[in-house]
Amino acid sequence: MNQSAPSIFRHAFPGRAAARAVYMAWLVCFASGMAEANPGPVSALEVAPPTEPATGSAPGAASTSAAAAPATAATQGLTIEPASRVRAAAEAVLNQQLQNVAYRVYVHATGPDTRLHLARCPGPLAASLSGSSEPSARMLVRVSCSAPGVTWAVFVPVEVESDVGVLVLRQSALRGARLSGAEVSVETRRLPGIAVGYVTDLNALPRFTLLRSLPAGTVLTGDVLQADYLVRSGQQVTLVAALPGINVRATGRALEDGREGAHVRVQNQASLKVVQGVVGSDGVIEVTP
Repeated sequence: MNQSAPSIFRHAFPGRAAARAVYMAWLVCFASGMAEANPGPVSALEVAPPTEPATGSAPGAASTSAAAAPATAATQGLTIEPASRVRAAAEAVLNQQLQNVAYRVYVHATGPDTRLHLARCPGPLAASLSGSSEPSARMLVRVSCSAPGVTWAVFVPVEVESDVGVLVLRQSALRGARLSGAEVSVETRRLPGIAVGYVTDLNALPRFTLLRSLPAGTVLTGDVLQADYLVRSGQQVTLVAALPGINVRATGRALEDGREGAHVRVQNQASLKVVQGVVGSDGVIEVTP
C-alpha cells in the first residue's frame, strides 16, 4: 500500500500506518466526488451479459459495479425506466417466437437489477435474443433504448415453461423392457423449456426398449428409450426423395444398420450412387436430394 500511495502522501507521512490512513481518506474523497458528479439515472450504458451470477445477487445484475447508478437518483424526481416495461419487452420477443407452438407456453422475465436506474426511453424499447435463438428453459434477451440522448442496453434473464402432454410410467420398469400403452398414462405437466425430447406417441412404444430401469412416475424422454433396428446392412430398402410437389421413389441397398431416426448410408441400385438418408418409422429411407 505504501508504494501505491501518491508521492505527496509518502513524503509527508513516512510512517506506513499514517500513509495508509491518508491514502484511504484520499480514495473516499475521490469516490464521493465521482458520485456527486453523476446523481441522475443512467442514460448511456451497455450492461454486459452475466456469466456466472454470484450467490445472492439480484437477477439481471450488471457484470460490473460501475454500471449501477447512485441510489439517490430515485429520490431526485428524475424519470426512470420502469422495470416492468423492460421485462414486458423481453417477454414479448419470446412470446412472438413461440406463438405457433401447439401447446401452452409460459414466459417469465426477471430483473433488471434494481440498482440500475435507467433513464426513461422516450421511444419503444428494442428486444432481441442473445446467443442461440433455439428456445430453452433459461434464456437472455437484450433490451435496449436507442433514442436521441438516451442510449442503454441490458440483458434480461427469461425463464420458459410449457404444458406438455407426456407419457408417465404407471409402475416401475426394468432395463430392456418393452412398454405397452397399458403401462403408461398420458398426463399434462408443466416442464422447463419447450416440448422437445419427450415421448408422446403411444403407438411408437412397441418399437423401443428401456435403456435403464425406471421408477413409477417417470416421464418418458428420448434418452431413456432405444429404438429397434429397422434396417440391417445389405437389406433392400425403399428410398424416397422429396422434391417440390413430387416424391421420387427408388430401390436401394442399406450399407449399415440403422434405428428409427438414424442417418445411414444407402446405395441406389439403379445409379449405384451412395447417398445418406434418415430411417423412417416404416423402414423407408428419406433421402435429401
